Amino acid sequence: MKQNFSVLIFLMILFSCSGGSKTEASFPLQPTPSGLSGEVLAKSHCGSCHAYVEPSALPKFSWEQDVLPSMGHRMGIFKGDRQPDSLFTPGLGGEIVRQANIYPEQPMLAKEDWDKLVAFYLQEAPDSLPTYKRSQQIKLGLKHFKVREIGQAHRPALTTMVKILPDSRGLVFADGKRNRSMLTFLNSKLELDYELAFSRAPVDFYEKKDALMLAIAGDGVFPSDLPIGSIQKVTKNGIEKSYNQSREIISNMQRPVQISCGDLDGDGLEDLVASEFGDLTGNLAWYQNLGKDRYTKHVLRPKPGAIKTILRDVNQDGQLDILSLMAQGDEGVFLYTNQGQGKFAEKQLLAFSPLQGSLHMELADFNQDGFEDLIYVSGDNADRTPFLKNFHGIYIFLNDGNYQFTQAWFFPLHGAYKAIPSDYDGDGDLDIAVISHFPDYVHSPEESFVYLENKGNLTFEAYTFPQSFRGRWFVMDAGDLDGDGDIDLALGSFVLFEPMGDQTGLGKRWMEQGPSVVVLENTIR
Repeated sequence: MKQNFSVLIFLMILFSCSGGSKTEASFPLQPTPSGLSGEVLAKSHCGSCHAYVEPSALPKFSWEQDVLPSMGHRMGIFKGDRQPDSLFTPGLGGEIVRQANIYPEQPMLAKEDWDKLVAFYLQEAPDSLPTYKRSQQIKLGLKHFKVREIGQAHRPALTTMVKILPDSRGLVFADGKRNRSMLTFLNSKLELDYELAFSRAPVDFYEKKDALMLAIAGDGVFPSDLPIGSIQKVTKNGIEKSYNQSREIISNMQRPVQISCGDLDGDGLEDLVASEFGDLTGNLAWYQNLGKDRYTKHVLRPKPGAIKTILRDVNQDGQLDILSLMAQGDEGVFLYTNQGQGKFAEKQLLAFSPLQGSLHMELADFNQDGFEDLIYVSGDNADRTPFLKNFHGIYIFLNDGNYQFTQAWFFPLHGAYKAIPSDYDGDGDLDIAVISHFPDYVHSPEESFVYLENKGNLTFEAYTFPQSFRGRWFVMDAGDLDGDGDIDLALGSFVLFEPMGDQTGLGKRWMEQGPSVVVLENTIR
């Protein structure tokens, strides 16, 4: 009897993660109650798919009104006796989700067990989350940056990408309005050079020789299961200096949000790694370059949420490996070690809560021991729990030399979106530039941009600039824009969301007067 009970629990855990099979005749329509406590059920069912989330991570109202019902849908538990059609978007995207069996038609655990799991969370959850108090305030004023607002603006600004071009060639940014997205090129004086129009929003940009590899998200930048994203190759016609023609070289992608390029199979051709975030479905994949703009797709991780990759020869065997940041549920940092012949071995280096809102990572040596450490950004608040969270911010994980990472520093910042480390002040250590898309606009609007000046031993002083709330910063890039040898910054604004809780009319000013891009010109040289 004990052995059969264990088998039942194993099957419940297995199917709660995979969604089960619609044709599995042996699985009962109504599972037998397990007799386990609500806490044990929560840890076994929730923890089998992603990092276990303590009840204290969210306030009670959020668990009750949104998170637990959504969790129930993933376990085949609905208000009625069948899954509602409202769970699926119309058309191909919804059909892809149905085929993936994200919402199983049969319940994965007994109603009695589900009720105990819900009761556990509602009994243990707090009424509200604690707020943080900064040990030091964000100071107003940037000592060695001059603020330059770009005159070329697409109002309301929906800036989905900004890149500083090398060799003092200027800057390029994308505006992602539906059905007409503009890629705007500015010269070294930040004046309009030329524009290219696309039917869908560009979100990432890789330049090699005389061509651009442009990632097109698909139907806007928001979560989508539709396989209508692509990679466009943008080229120049003859001896012209301007890019003026493009063609699709990779199609049917599920909302690619970032690409990395490098020779992964040692054949001398640059392959491509795509973070196809998707929504409820998606994947991390590498595309093998076959020459003549032909590519073959190899899926590394068949799950949604891939958001950033970095290529490094981690084990120094002469082959590029892949580090990937995953969001959207099973969040964490994963290493794909190159085994040769197009094969990769997966290892999870860091695991984060599914509530973490992972958005960005970079590698940089903060403690100057010769090993690249990991800077990690958590702050996505465009989800089911859109309220301020005290665990959002910037993290530094130190590398022991074998890509084993240990958290060493945390800077709390509501809604942090991206962080770029660099020696901005020329003193030999790494400072950090940070943007937030979901700051506390009521109490701390200065959080929208923060410059962290390194004072040594992982201590930083925080600064911002008075015009930091002129836009709602969504993208950022760093580089030597004016060719004077120091590192400048470009911030791109995306103003579709109203500032939560703000009563000052800030959202209206963004829509009517806000810039697409602001440049912080470094003045140390």
